Amino acid sequence: MAPEELEQLNKEVKRAKRIAAEKAGELHDLVEDGLPEAYGELLACAQRCYDACAQWAELQARWRTSQG
Repeated sequence: MAPEELEQLNKEVKRAKRIAAEKAGELHDLVEDGLPEAYGELLACAQRCYDACAQWAELQARWRTSQG
């Protein structure tokens, strides 16, 4: 992988990690402040958090593989 591609992948990993942390924060806030009244939002919020974490994990794996 070219150095420019590695740098771009690294930026994508960092961005995905930030988004995953934001989604985790949203889930935490829902649990702390919204439950039990907002239980109807729990599954969708958890799914968004899971999806963001899975995206980060995929990019992180690609990054590690590209490092040799």
